[in-house]
Amino acid sequence: KPGAADIVMLATDSFTKASFPKMKQILEAKMNCITTAEEMAYPQAQSPEEAKELDRIAKENGVTILGTGINPGLIMDLLVLVWTGCMEEVEEITSRRVNSLSPFGELVMHEQGIGISVEEFEERKAAGNMAGHVGFAESVQMIADGIGWKLDKFEQHMKPIITDVDRKSPHGFAKAGSLAGIAMTAEGYVDGVPKIFMDHPQQIEPEQVGVTTGDYVQIKGIPEVNMVNSPEIEGGIGTYAMCVNMIPHVINASPGLKTMLDLPCPRAIMGDMRDLIKDKE
Repeated sequence: KPGAADIVMLATDSFTKASFPKMKQILEAKMNCITTAEEMAYPQAQSPEEAKELDRIAKENGVTILGTGINPGLIMDLLVLVWTGCMEEVEEITSRRVNSLSPFGELVMHEQGIGISVEEFEERKAAGNMAGHVGFAESVQMIADGIGWKLDKFEQHMKPIITDVDRKSPHGFAKAGSLAGIAMTAEGYVDGVPKIFMDHPQQIEPEQVGVTTGDYVQIKGIPEVNMVNSPEIEGGIGTYAMCVNMIPHVINASPGLKTMLDLPCPRAIMGDMRDLIKDKE
Protein backbone atom coordinates (compact mmCIF):
# COMPACT_ATOMS: atom_id res chain seq x y z
CA LYS A 1 0.00 0.00 0.00
CA PRO A 2 1.52 3.39 -1.00
CA GLY A 3 2.70 5.39 1.97
CA ALA A 4 1.92 2.58 4.42
CA ALA A 5 5.08 3.45 6.34
CA ASP A 6 7.32 6.48 6.72
CA ILE A 7 10.39 4.37 6.04
CA VAL A 8 11.33 0.79 5.14
CA MET A 9 14.47 -1.03 6.32
CA LEU A 10 15.77 -3.37 3.61
CA ALA A 11 18.30 -5.97 4.79
CA THR A 12 18.18 -8.76 2.21
CA ASP A 13 21.13 -8.41 -0.18
CA SER A 14 24.69 -7.14 -0.43
CA PHE A 15 24.63 -5.99 -4.04
CA THR A 16 22.94 -3.03 -5.74
CA LYS A 17 21.72 -4.96 -8.78
CA ALA A 18 20.25 -7.77 -6.66
CA SER A 19 18.49 -5.27 -4.41
CA PHE A 20 17.28 -3.00 -7.21
CA PRO A 21 13.80 -4.50 -7.78
CA LYS A 22 13.00 -4.36 -4.06
CA MET A 23 14.26 -0.81 -3.69
CA LYS A 24 12.30 0.25 -6.76
CA GLN A 25 9.11 -1.25 -5.31
CA ILE A 26 9.61 0.57 -2.00
CA LEU A 27 10.33 3.93 -3.63
CA GLU A 28 7.42 3.65 -6.07
CA ALA A 29 5.18 2.99 -3.05
CA LYS A 30 6.28 6.44 -1.87
CA MET A 31 8.19 5.19 1.17
CA ASN A 32 11.68 6.23 2.25
CA CYS A 33 14.25 3.43 2.41
CA ILE A 34 17.40 2.57 4.35
CA THR A 35 19.23 -0.49 3.05
CA THR A 36 22.13 -2.46 4.48
CA ALA A 37 23.25 -3.60 1.01
CA GLU A 38 26.97 -2.89 1.18
CA GLU A 39 27.25 -1.69 -2.42
CA MET A 40 24.44 0.80 -1.77
CA ALA A 41 26.69 2.69 0.66
CA TYR A 42 28.15 4.33 -2.46
CA PRO A 43 26.52 2.75 -5.54
CA GLN A 44 28.15 5.31 -7.83
CA ALA A 45 31.35 3.26 -7.49
CA GLN A 46 30.21 0.09 -9.30
CA SER A 47 26.62 0.64 -10.43
CA PRO A 48 26.39 4.24 -11.69
CA GLU A 49 23.43 3.57 -13.99
CA GLU A 50 21.39 1.93 -11.24
CA ALA A 51 22.36 4.79 -8.91
CA LYS A 52 21.02 7.35 -11.41
CA GLU A 53 17.82 5.40 -11.85
CA LEU A 54 17.24 5.04 -8.10
CA ASP A 55 17.84 8.76 -7.69
CA ARG A 56 15.30 9.48 -10.46
CA ILE A 57 12.65 7.13 -9.01
CA ALA A 58 13.11 8.50 -5.50
CA LYS A 59 12.79 12.13 -6.64
CA GLU A 60 9.79 11.29 -8.81
CA ASN A 61 8.03 9.84 -5.76
CA GLY A 62 9.18 12.44 -3.24
CA VAL A 63 11.16 10.01 -1.07
CA THR A 64 14.77 9.32 -0.05
CA ILE A 65 16.98 6.21 -0.12
CA LEU A 66 20.22 5.62 1.80
CA GLY A 67 22.62 2.69 2.04
CA THR A 68 24.53 2.46 5.30
CA GLY A 69 25.88 0.20 8.02
CA ILE A 70 28.95 -0.24 10.15
CA ASN A 71 31.22 -1.07 7.21
CA PRO A 72 30.82 0.34 4.63
CA GLY A 73 28.97 3.36 5.95
CA LEU A 74 31.08 4.33 8.95
CA ILE A 75 34.27 2.61 10.08
CA MET A 76 36.38 2.38 6.92
CA ASP A 77 35.04 5.42 5.06
CA LEU A 78 32.99 8.09 6.88
CA LEU A 79 35.17 7.87 10.00
CA VAL A 80 38.26 8.30 7.82
CA LEU A 81 36.77 11.39 6.18
CA VAL A 82 35.86 12.89 9.56
CA TRP A 83 39.49 12.62 10.66
CA THR A 84 40.69 14.42 7.52
CA GLY A 85 38.56 17.36 8.66
CA CYS A 86 41.33 18.44 11.04
CA MET A 87 44.04 18.24 8.36
CA GLU A 88 45.39 20.86 5.98
CA GLU A 89 47.20 18.30 3.81
CA VAL A 90 46.43 14.60 3.12
CA GLU A 91 49.15 12.48 1.54
CA GLU A 92 48.14 8.85 2.15
CA ILE A 93 45.31 7.02 3.94
CA THR A 94 45.23 3.58 5.55
CA SER A 95 42.02 2.15 7.01
CA ARG A 96 42.28 -1.15 8.87
CA ARG A 97 39.56 -3.20 10.54
CA VAL A 98 40.48 -6.42 12.35
CA ASN A 99 37.30 -8.15 13.39
CA SER A 100 35.79 -11.39 14.65
CA LEU A 101 33.22 -13.33 12.65
CA SER A 102 32.23 -15.40 15.69
CA PRO A 103 28.99 -13.49 16.51
CA PHE A 104 27.57 -14.09 13.03
CA GLY A 105 25.28 -16.91 11.91
CA GLU A 106 25.49 -19.84 9.53
CA LEU A 107 24.97 -17.78 6.36
CA VAL A 108 28.04 -15.66 7.07
CA MET A 109 30.03 -18.79 7.96
CA HIS A 110 29.19 -20.20 4.53
CA GLU A 111 29.83 -16.94 2.66
CA GLN A 112 33.22 -16.53 4.31
CA GLY A 113 34.19 -20.17 3.75
CA ILE A 114 34.72 -21.01 7.40
CA GLY A 115 36.08 -24.56 7.68
CA ILE A 116 36.70 -25.18 3.97
CA SER A 117 40.04 -26.36 2.57
CA VAL A 118 42.55 -24.12 0.81
CA GLU A 119 41.79 -25.98 -2.42
CA GLU A 120 38.06 -25.26 -2.13
CA PHE A 121 38.83 -21.64 -1.34
CA GLU A 122 40.88 -21.30 -4.52
CA GLU A 123 38.13 -22.98 -6.57
CA ARG A 124 35.39 -20.76 -5.15
CA LYS A 125 37.55 -17.66 -5.57
CA ALA A 126 38.27 -18.50 -9.22
CA ALA A 127 34.56 -19.07 -9.84
CA GLY A 128 33.64 -15.76 -8.19
CA ASN A 129 31.75 -17.52 -5.40
CA MET A 130 33.88 -16.30 -2.52
CA ALA A 131 32.15 -13.30 -0.97
CA GLY A 132 34.79 -12.01 1.40
CA HIS A 133 34.16 -8.40 2.41
CA VAL A 134 31.79 -6.46 0.18
CA GLY A 135 32.31 -2.71 0.17
CA PHE A 136 35.95 -1.83 -0.50
CA ALA A 137 35.19 -0.27 -3.88
CA GLU A 138 32.47 1.82 -2.26
CA SER A 139 34.61 2.94 0.70
CA VAL A 140 37.58 3.87 -1.50
CA GLN A 141 35.43 5.85 -3.94
CA MET A 142 33.61 7.61 -1.08
CA ILE A 143 36.91 8.66 0.48
CA ALA A 144 38.35 9.85 -2.83
CA ASP A 145 35.25 11.83 -3.76
CA GLY A 146 34.95 13.15 -0.23
CA ILE A 147 38.33 14.87 -0.23
CA GLY A 148 38.45 15.65 -3.96
CA TRP A 149 40.93 13.05 -5.20
CA LYS A 150 40.36 11.69 -8.71
CA LEU A 151 40.59 7.92 -8.52
CA ASP A 152 42.58 6.36 -11.40
CA LYS A 153 42.38 2.71 -10.46
CA PHE A 154 41.02 0.36 -7.82
CA GLU A 155 42.48 -3.05 -6.96
CA GLN A 156 41.25 -5.66 -4.48
CA HIS A 157 42.90 -8.82 -3.14
CA MET A 158 41.67 -11.82 -1.14
CA LYS A 159 43.74 -14.39 0.79
CA PRO A 160 42.71 -17.25 3.08
CA ILE A 161 43.42 -17.18 6.80
CA ILE A 162 44.48 -20.73 7.62
CA THR A 163 44.27 -21.81 11.24
CA ASP A 164 46.89 -24.03 12.85
CA VAL A 165 44.53 -24.98 15.69
CA ASP A 166 40.90 -26.09 15.82
CA ARG A 167 38.56 -23.11 16.29
CA LYS A 168 34.88 -23.25 17.20
CA SER A 169 32.42 -20.35 17.21
CA PRO A 170 28.67 -20.55 17.96
CA HIS A 171 27.86 -21.16 14.28
CA GLY A 172 31.16 -22.18 12.70
CA PHE A 173 34.02 -24.63 13.05
CA ALA A 174 37.46 -24.52 11.46
CA LYS A 175 39.66 -27.57 11.85
CA ALA A 176 43.41 -27.03 11.94
CA GLY A 177 44.59 -26.56 8.36
CA SER A 178 41.29 -25.14 7.11
CA LEU A 179 39.96 -21.62 6.65
CA ALA A 180 39.24 -19.60 9.78
CA GLY A 181 38.47 -16.53 7.71
CA ILE A 182 39.54 -14.25 4.88
CA ALA A 183 42.06 -11.41 4.72
CA MET A 184 41.20 -8.72 2.21
CA THR A 185 43.15 -5.70 1.07
CA ALA A 186 42.58 -2.99 -1.52
CA GLU A 187 44.29 0.05 -2.99
CA GLY A 188 42.97 3.20 -4.59
CA TYR A 189 45.31 4.98 -7.02
CA VAL A 190 45.49 8.73 -7.55
CA ASP A 191 47.70 10.08 -10.35
CA GLY A 192 49.06 6.57 -10.80
CA VAL A 193 50.17 6.28 -7.16
CA PRO A 194 48.43 4.17 -4.47
CA LYS A 195 47.03 6.65 -1.95
CA ILE A 196 44.20 4.80 -0.20
CA PHE A 197 44.86 1.45 1.48
CA MET A 198 42.23 -0.92 2.90
CA ASP A 199 43.17 -3.83 5.19
CA HIS A 200 40.41 -6.07 6.56
CA PRO A 201 41.25 -9.51 8.03
CA GLN A 202 38.17 -11.22 9.50
CA GLN A 203 38.03 -14.62 11.12
CA ILE A 204 36.35 -16.67 13.82
CA GLU A 205 37.86 -16.71 17.31
CA PRO A 206 40.86 -14.44 16.53
CA GLU A 207 41.72 -14.13 20.23
CA GLN A 208 42.37 -17.87 20.31
CA VAL A 209 45.52 -17.32 18.24
CA GLY A 210 46.57 -14.05 19.86
CA VAL A 211 44.97 -11.65 17.38
CA THR A 212 43.53 -8.49 18.94
CA THR A 213 40.58 -6.97 17.13
CA GLY A 214 40.29 -3.26 16.49
CA ASP A 215 39.59 -0.38 14.12
CA TYR A 216 42.46 1.78 12.94
CA VAL A 217 42.86 4.94 10.84
CA GLN A 218 46.32 6.14 9.86
CA ILE A 219 46.62 9.25 7.69
CA LYS A 220 49.90 10.73 6.53
CA GLY A 221 49.86 14.49 6.08
CA ILE A 222 49.66 17.66 8.15
CA PRO A 223 48.93 16.91 10.94
CA GLU A 224 49.31 13.12 11.14
CA VAL A 225 46.32 11.03 12.27
CA ASN A 226 46.70 7.73 14.12
CA MET A 227 43.38 6.50 15.53
CA VAL A 228 43.17 3.22 17.43
CA ASN A 229 39.94 1.69 18.74
CA SER A 230 40.34 -1.74 20.29
CA PRO A 231 38.54 -4.09 20.53
CA GLU A 232 36.53 -3.65 17.33
CA ILE A 233 33.07 -2.12 17.25
CA GLU A 234 30.83 -5.19 16.96
CA GLY A 235 29.48 -5.38 13.43
CA GLY A 236 25.94 -6.62 13.99
CA ILE A 237 25.00 -4.11 16.68
CA GLY A 238 26.82 -1.34 14.84
CA THR A 239 24.95 -1.96 11.59
CA TYR A 240 21.44 -1.91 12.95
CA ALA A 241 22.27 1.05 15.22
CA MET A 242 23.53 3.03 12.23
CA CYS A 243 20.37 2.25 10.30
CA VAL A 244 18.01 3.19 13.12
CA ASN A 245 19.92 6.33 14.09
CA MET A 246 19.78 7.59 10.49
CA ILE A 247 15.97 7.31 10.27
CA PRO A 248 15.13 10.96 11.06
CA HIS A 249 17.90 12.27 8.81
CA VAL A 250 16.62 10.22 5.87
CA ILE A 251 13.02 11.29 6.45
CA ASN A 252 14.12 14.94 6.72
CA ALA A 253 16.33 14.83 3.61
CA SER A 254 15.36 16.14 0.21
CA PRO A 255 14.15 13.40 -2.19
CA GLY A 256 16.67 11.27 -4.02
CA LEU A 257 19.53 8.84 -3.54
CA LYS A 258 21.79 9.87 -0.64
CA THR A 259 25.07 8.62 0.81
CA MET A 260 26.61 9.22 4.21
CA LEU A 261 28.41 12.20 2.64
CA ASP A 262 25.09 13.94 2.09
CA LEU A 263 23.41 13.62 5.49
CA PRO A 264 24.10 14.93 9.02
CA CYS A 265 26.74 13.20 11.12
CA PRO A 266 25.31 9.96 12.59
CA ARG A 267 24.82 9.92 16.34
CA ALA A 268 22.86 7.93 18.90
CA ILE A 269 19.29 9.07 19.48
CA MET A 270 18.54 8.91 23.19
CA GLY A 271 15.48 11.15 23.14
CA ASP A 272 12.19 10.83 21.27
CA MET A 273 13.04 10.25 17.59
CA ARG A 274 9.83 12.01 16.56
CA ASP A 275 11.22 15.27 17.95
CA LEU A 276 13.94 15.18 15.29
CA ILE A 277 11.62 14.70 12.33
CA LYS A 278 10.73 17.97 10.63
CA ASP A 279 7.21 18.81 9.55
CA LYS A 280 7.24 18.93 5.74
CA GLU A 281 3.67 20.17 5.43
